[in-house]
Parts: sequence; C-alpha cells; structure tokens
Amino acid sequence: MQVTETLSDGLKRAYKVVLPMQDLAKRLEDELDNMKDKVRINGFRPGKVPPGHLRKLYGKQVMGDVLQNAVNEANRKIVEDHSLRLANEPTIDIEGGDEGVKKAMEATGDLAFTVKLEVLPKFEVGSFDDVALERPVAAVDEAEVDQALERMASQSRPFSPKEGAAANGDKLTIDFVGKIDGVEFEGGKGEGLDLVLGSGQFIPGFEDQLVGASAGESRVVNVKFPEQYQAAHLAGKDASFDVTVQAVAAPGELVIGDEFAKSYGMESLDKLKDAIRSTMQRELDQVSRAKLKRALLDALDARYSFELPETLVEQEFNTIWQRVQEEQQQSGKTFADENTTEEAARAEYRGIAQRRVRLGLLMAEVGEQEKVQVTEDELSAAIVEQARQYPGQEKMVWDFYQKNPQAVAQIRAPLYEEKVVDVIVSKAKVTDKTVSKDELLKEDEAEAPKA
Repeated sequence: MQVTETLSDGLKRAYKVVLPMQDLAKRLEDELDNMKDKVRINGFRPGKVPPGHLRKLYGKQVMGDVLQNAVNEANRKIVEDHSLRLANEPTIDIEGGDEGVKKAMEATGDLAFTVKLEVLPKFEVGSFDDVALERPVAAVDEAEVDQALERMASQSRPFSPKEGAAANGDKLTIDFVGKIDGVEFEGGKGEGLDLVLGSGQFIPGFEDQLVGASAGESRVVNVKFPEQYQAAHLAGKDASFDVTVQAVAAPGELVIGDEFAKSYGMESLDKLKDAIRSTMQRELDQVSRAKLKRALLDALDARYSFELPETLVEQEFNTIWQRVQEEQQQSGKTFADENTTEEAARAEYRGIAQRRVRLGLLMAEVGEQEKVQVTEDELSAAIVEQARQYPGQEKMVWDFYQKNPQAVAQIRAPLYEEKVVDVIVSKAKVTDKTVSKDELLKEDEAEAPKA
C-alpha cells in the first residue's frame, strides 16, 4: 500500500492511496483460503471446496470486504503515521469512479483513492490566572418569601357557593366558546373551567367583563389577543367568547400558620419559609452561575484566536440555521420583521457558530489537560433527573438512555463542559458583586444569540 500526501493547507489534508491489483488479488485469495475450512457447502467435505467454486459463490462479497478493510487500514495508517487529531471523519474519493471500483472488485486494476480530512488546530492554552471575572450575586428578599407564601395560600384557599353578583376574588365556574369573525377557533372552547376573577389567568379584559355576573347568566366577552401571543395564528386578533357562568363561589379565610405548613409536609411555618427561601436562593444562584459562565466564555472568546475546521463550523451553522428557520415557521415572522436580511442573519449566525466551535475546542483541550472526567454516578444522576421529568414513565426513559449511547453522550457533554468551566473559574480571578434581584435577572440582549 502506497500512501502519498497530496495536500497540506492549513487544517486540510489529502492523501493518495494506491493498493496494486496484485495485492488485491492476494488479499482476496487469503480471505477465501481462510473461509474454506469454515463454510459448509452441499456436495463438498469441509476444507475441500475448490477455490474456483468459492470464488464464484463468495468472491464479490469477500472482495467488497477486502476493499472496505483496505480503506479502513489506510485511514488508520495515515492517522498513526502523521500523529493526526481528526476534526471529522475522512471522505474517500475512488479514482476512476464506478469504473475504478469495478476494476478493483475484479482485481483487474489498482485500487486508488484519495483520503480528504481536516485536523484539529494546535494552540497553547496557557494559564488563566490573569482572567478577571465579576460574579453578580443576590440574596432573597424576605418580602418575596412572604409573597410566595401568599400565592401558595391563594391556590389552597377554600371557596363556598355564593348567591348574587360575582366580584374580584370570587371563583367562577364557566363554559365558553371563542370565535373570530363568527367562526370557532381551535383551543377556544372549555367546559367547567374554574376562574378566579382578578387572577390574570385569562387574556387582558376577559375577567373584567365577568365582574357582576351571576350563576346561570350568559355573557358575550369581547377581547383582543396580545400582539405577542404564544399562538401566532391568534396574535393581535379580535375575538368574542360566549360565556355561561355555571356557579359563583366566594373565597374563604385561610390562616397562614403551622397548620398550613403541615399541609405541605413541613412541621412548622418557619420550616416552610426556610424551604421556600432555600429554593429561591438556589434559583438566584443558578442565574448567578449562568452570568459568570457567560462572562467567562466572552473573555475566552476574546482571548483565543486560532484556525477552525471548516467542517465543524459548517455543521454548527447548519444546526443553528435550521433552528432559526423552524422558529420563523412557527412564529410566521420574517427577517424583515426583525429589521434585518437573510444575508446579514447568515453572517451573524455563522459568527456564532465559529464562536461555539472555538470555545468547544478550547474546552476539550482544557478538559484533556486537566484530566476532567464525568463519573458514572454523575451520569446516572443526570439521567435520573431527566426521567423524573416524565412521571410514570421513568423506567421507559431510563431504558431509552441505556440503549442509546448517542443520547447518553448528549447528557454527558453539558456535564463535562460545566466541570471544565469549574476548573477554569477556580484558576481565574473572580470577584463577587452584590446586586439586586431585578438586576441579576435582567437579560442582557447582547447575550441572547451567543448561547
């Protein structure tokens, strides 16, 4: 087998491989010879099948395996001899096309093909002790804990039947049918639905028009769906609802105390408050962590510059672009609606793809240098967490991951990335900055497309 490098341009490589037809014929004979003691053919004793008969029965199949093995062998030889770290699977171009394959299959011509591939870039990671980061942190306000308690109480509040007109705070049981231009629309019909007036459960204006209604009364409620309504086909549309009030109930008193806490499995109101506070703080800490990670990725993106494998960038761009197109189809919006053009959007998202590939390669390099590993226990815990999101189907979800290594890899990847982030953060200079909850939760528009 002759291997000759024909291209070395940046991260691109190409190698011409030639396997003479004599070698092909020899490999075929060796494979057939290995088969003669294993195959069972009527009329012949084991090991006594004539080579010509074997060739007639299995020659084409065996030669196909010979050619595939030769390609695989060439790929391994190229990688090992040149100490390459591949960015993608090699592509193979057979010289002579179908005719070249035919001659190789018949061992009447050499097997000649070109192996094209891209390699991973080499770059120095260096140290991170000069990377300065600011971590925004916020504490839970006690007033928010009390508000959460009140919300929980309102959801558990008892109601009793009421005669006469409904007021804000009362609960109505209603049937309704929604129409646009006199025609019922999908999802606009309901029966026996409980609605607390003033809760904001329905679109703006709906509940206000039911204040004063009594049990057995029917009303026509006219509203306009918000421009940013989640169902694009309803957004901004005028609609009318034929509403029938089945019952009216007045809210009863609910005492927020130890007995209330026990209904949530807590031994006292203080313990319930502690649990609420802990949950809220955990959510704030998660946002703080995300902000710190964003700042780190921005700093690393600005810090490192090296050539990127075009195939990886193209794959990432195609994934992003497909998502963009799907979102446009769902929302009905165009690039013009976003005050841009397709060309400008493509350029922007290609930049995002390049950023992701660059940071991904950097994370992989740091992880390898620091010997970062995701343990089986960590992976199992993450899969269990996924399964918990599907009550009653946990076993099915678990079995799915056990049978699908690719799905497991999708679970492992973010775990690995977070551990690498932890490593880098531990080496960087991190300063905590106390901020308000609103400031912490404020979304930076510049962050949105980078992800």
